Amino acid sequence: KGMATSEEALLTLDATKMLDPCGLKPHSVEVERIITVLDETITKLEMSSLIPRLTASLDRFAGLLGPEITNSLIEHKKLSTEMEQLLASSEEGAAVGAEEQRGCLCLLEQRLKCSVRNALRLLLANPSLCQALKSETWATEAPAEGFIKAFGEFRNLMLERLLTSPTEEEEKIQLMADTSLRIKKNTEAIAVLQAELAAAIQTREEEIHKKDKVIEDLKTSLQVLSRDCKAFIQQIKLEGTKQQEQELQASQARCSRLQQDVQQLGAQLSALVLQHRASELALRKRKCRVEVEIGNWVQKYDADMRDKQAEYEEVQAAYAKEKAQLSLLVEKHALLLQEYSQIEEERRIRRQKEEEALKELNTQILAATCIQAFWRGYLVRSFFKSKKKKKQKGKGRKAKK
Repeated sequence: KGMATSEEALLTLDATKMLDPCGLKPHSVEVERIITVLDETITKLEMSSLIPRLTASLDRFAGLLGPEITNSLIEHKKLSTEMEQLLASSEEGAAVGAEEQRGCLCLLEQRLKCSVRNALRLLLANPSLCQALKSETWATEAPAEGFIKAFGEFRNLMLERLLTSPTEEEEKIQLMADTSLRIKKNTEAIAVLQAELAAAIQTREEEIHKKDKVIEDLKTSLQVLSRDCKAFIQQIKLEGTKQQEQELQASQARCSRLQQDVQQLGAQLSALVLQHRASELALRKRKCRVEVEIGNWVQKYDADMRDKQAEYEEVQAAYAKEKAQLSLLVEKHALLLQEYSQIEEERRIRRQKEEEALKELNTQILAATCIQAFWRGYLVRSFFKSKKKKKQKGKGRKAKK
């Protein structure tokens, strides 16, 4: 039973936290912004509901509102009066000129909306004035109050929906289902207990009927006992008077002793008061010295802070100057970096062209070397061939001879 009670208490606490929107807190910037917009809308609704009451009591609140707000409210009052007159004339007049009246009504409605927005802007710019106006005792208007209350409920509902994740929504639905199931079980148990209670009441009535007979018998026995008790009570009274006299004497002696104790304690109290007054005087002097020292330290702190503030302003000015110089240097560095990248690109292109030219030159040199080698070989071979032919011719001539 103890474990079941603790589990039910935990379930009740979780359900209370889940179903209570006031216990939830925004955990994202978007939720905070939405709730802030709704709160500002509620504030504007409250202030807009006060504008008709302010226009009806401008003489009373002119000093509190100021000239600018008063002029704005006077203009709004004039526009409201014109709107009422135009509506009254449109209801009383015929259908002739209805289109023109409708155009005037639309234009006047736009001007009235602009006037309300201007008055709200001026009022909300002064929070203390808004608080003072809200604290005034006004006659409540049921439609405005009901709309503001409904909008506040909408705000709480929106906060609950924004802060409830899909998992929490499923848990909430499961909790509702469990709660309904528990209610159904409890209803069945209550019906069973009511039947048992009816049976118990019937048996109890029967027992009461039996006990009534017993009571009647007891009453007769009590009458007999009352006669016997009267004599016993008289005897007890006599003994009580004797005991009272004895206790009175003892109490008088105790009172005298207590009076002496009171006098002794009074003397001790006066001595302690004198002692405490002397210690209080010493503590007051010490407090004055500490206050003077604190004042001196505060003055010294203020002077040091003024010096630090001046030094900080100098450093801030130097920092701003160096920051401006740094921005100029950064710009120059960006330009130089761009020029450097262009120069590097030109150098790379030039180097690539030189490498290609050198490669082509090496190829040409190698080709020329090969051609020269072949040419020299050809010359040598042709030279030796000519010599060989000359030798063969010389041998032939010798043989002929």
